[in-house]
Amino acid sequence: MPDIPRGNRPLSPFMIGPYYRPQWTSVTSILTRITGSALLVGAALLVWWLVAASIGPDAFATADGVLRSWFGDLVLFGSLWALWYHMLAGIRHLVWSTGRMMEIHVAETFGKVIVGLSVVLTVLTVLILWTV
Repeated sequence: MPDIPRGNRPLSPFMIGPYYRPQWTSVTSILTRITGSALLVGAALLVWWLVAASIGPDAFATADGVLRSWFGDLVLFGSLWALWYHMLAGIRHLVWSTGRMMEIHVAETFGKVIVGLSVVLTVLTVLILWTV
């Protein structure tokens, strides 16, 4: 490699701190990957609950007890938010596939809207399910 003077620049754009300010587009991209992976945990719990129901009353009581505990409520609430967020992020990527809303300021606003809308839809879903 040729010896190129690089000045006093950071070596990697992934250095968080004084060198790199996270952007909404990068944060939402990372959140999309995290929520996609986290949805596997919620799906695994749902499968465990269904399999336990088919095995018998004792196995179902154990699985149902875990899902109805505070930990189960927390995981299910997080899975619900992850589902809403991941779906909205997928819609955002479909819009981007058409070449629309690609300007930086519009893309950042779109990311903020998606995060906020996912929270609102999660709360609305919980309120609706609580009243039924």
